[in-house]
Formats: sequence, C-alpha cells, structure tokens
Amino acid sequence: MARYTGPVCRICRREGQKLFLKGERCLGPKCGIERRRYAPGQHGQARGRKPSEFGLQLREKQKCRRTYGVLERQFRKHFTVASRMPGVTGENLLRVLELRLDNLVYRLGLADSRPQARQIVRHGHIMVNGRKTNIPSFIAKVGDVITVRPQSRDREYFQARAQIVGSRIIPDWLILDAPTLTGRVVSVPRRDQIDTRLSEQLIVEYYSR
Repeated sequence: MARYTGPVCRICRREGQKLFLKGERCLGPKCGIERRRYAPGQHGQARGRKPSEFGLQLREKQKCRRTYGVLERQFRKHFTVASRMPGVTGENLLRVLELRLDNLVYRLGLADSRPQARQIVRHGHIMVNGRKTNIPSFIAKVGDVITVRPQSRDREYFQARAQIVGSRIIPDWLILDAPTLTGRVVSVPRRDQIDTRLSEQLIVEYYSR
C-alpha cells in the first residue's frame, strides 16, 4: 500500500474530527471539516446505522494511524513493541508514536504539521545526537538531542522558523532552545501530557480480537 496523497481534509471528515494534517489552516475558516461536517463520498450525508463494536474499534485505530501518518504495517509493528513493554499497552503505543522523529519535529514547532515534519526529516535537515537522521520512524530516547543541521539553518524556511518557534507551546516532556533550533527529550510522555483525542483501549481491543 502506498502513502495516501489525496485531499487530507477528506481524512478528517471521515474520522469526524480535526486531525491537524494541514497545520495552521486547520484552525481557520478554510478547514474542510468546518465547511462540511459530514463524511466524504456519495452517501456521506445519509443517516448511517449505529456502528458495531468492531466498527468503533476500527475507526479508532484508523484515526490514530492517520493522525500520526503511519501505514498499517508499521502501525502494527509499533503496537507489537508497545505490547511487550511493561505497563498499559494503549498508553505505551501512544508513547512510541509520540517519540517518533517526525512527531518530535512537529511537537518542537519546527513544522506546522506531521506531514510537513516528515518531509523535513526525509530531506535530511534533522540531526539526532549530532548525526544526520532521515528516517521519520526513528524512535528517540530520553536524553536524545534533536536539532536542525548547521547546513540547513541558513535556509529561508528555518530562519523564519527561528523567529516564531519560541511562541509555540512545547510539551512538558520536551525542551527547546529556539535560537539554535535544538530540542531535547527530557522524559517519556505521560498519558495526560499527550493531547491527542483518542481512546487507546479500543485500539488494544481491535488487535486483541
């Protein structure tokens, strides 16, 4: 399966909530879900049946997967890793997703959306602990330092980003030095520090069938 490249507003409408796939546009009046609060497609406005238990589990899994921009095969791998970790599997899954490099670039304010963050990582603009890392699925650990490569800081995009990144709200489990565009993971995020609107227990139930 290839990565989805169609209109991302359709994804938000299908899941019934904003997944913030287009950055600042999702906060304004041009947001697709604000203009059309129904599912896409020919029968999107039709009155649907009450979803089954499996349907609820599937939708929650798809919502999580699409929020973080992960394909099914990789998402299942993340779930397998989370299920082997001590603690609550659903919360472990969200922690693994939050510690992905593309998500960290987004959380640090170096990108307006996760898709944009993934592109920045893919193009080789990011270093982890002083080494160039162009793998969006790289899982960071506590103490890892994420920074923009010195060769990339002179680019117009990152110069503009350095001026505004200090005004972004950074999660408590991360710290950011705005002038140098450098962040560090100071702790593993707790569930109450992850603002993603998801019911992770439904995802666990889906994979436990």
